[in-house]
Amino acid sequence: METAEILSQLKAPTGEFQRAAVEAAVERREEIVPELLRILDEALARPAEVSDDSFAHIYAMFLLAQFREVRAFPLFVRFVLLPGVTAHSLLGETLAGGFGKLLASVCGGEVEGIQSLIENENAEEYARGSALNGLVTLVATGQKSREEIVSYFARLFRGQLVREPAQVWNELAMCSAHLCAEELIDDIEQAYLEELIDDSYVGLDEIESAIAHGKDSVPARFARDPNFHLVEDTIQEMEWWACFQDVEPSKTKSVPPPDVPVMPYPRAAPIAPPAPPVQFERPHSKIGRNEPCPCGSGKKYKKCCGA
Repeated sequence: METAEILSQLKAPTGEFQRAAVEAAVERREEIVPELLRILDEALARPAEVSDDSFAHIYAMFLLAQFREVRAFPLFVRFVLLPGVTAHSLLGETLAGGFGKLLASVCGGEVEGIQSLIENENAEEYARGSALNGLVTLVATGQKSREEIVSYFARLFRGQLVREPAQVWNELAMCSAHLCAEELIDDIEQAYLEELIDDSYVGLDEIESAIAHGKDSVPARFARDPNFHLVEDTIQEMEWWACFQDVEPSKTKSVPPPDVPVMPYPRAAPIAPPAPPVQFERPHSKIGRNEPCPCGSGKKYKKCCGA
């Protein structure tokens, strides 16, 4: 398949995954990379003109991630610096799902750009959270040490993030749990006390339960969790998405890898937070922090036994 035909198929509005075009793009990697970068540039220059059923920029992102193309990193960041509604329109649930994996795949092992995105209050909120997952992915893939990233998380807890409730705080707690960061438990508890973390998103008891597994459990957990792997195969990453399943029954489709939550249509709204890879268990029903304390004091739980 020639380059022009590959691009035509990737840009065609269709509900079917363009497997043949993706395979051909991989075979023609050297000549297709500049075209994929151009697709991203064009989408960024005229985001309002990107149709709702166009996946060209999504294909481009995953292929460039598979190719470890570091020139794609600043383009990925520019997408999430667009106004929130525009960023969501273009990337949909990829923001809360695979965006961290995409960043980790094209950052060249460098963390400065990812850290700048995390700390940028003008960036799309779910993208900032996904960027934290990107740092965890660098640990999972051996590009950064657990200690280096935990040290950075400590700096975020202790002043490098604005102390206002936001999705980035929710994900900071989650990512600390993924790394079993016992060193940060006091910071995490303080963030809950200040209500920076939404306990309906993840509860303090869940975080503490995950951290209690200990840092020695982290490598084995990452080995079986595809959420913290780099993009190795665009077909495996995308083909099973729900948006590509409404085709003729006779068409053969691959199925999601085991234990991977099915990614919904990348433009669906609202964004649903990705399921945590660690299965947290509750020993009892959860008490909301704003509910009356069960001790009968008449105070809110967060001001009494939950303090």
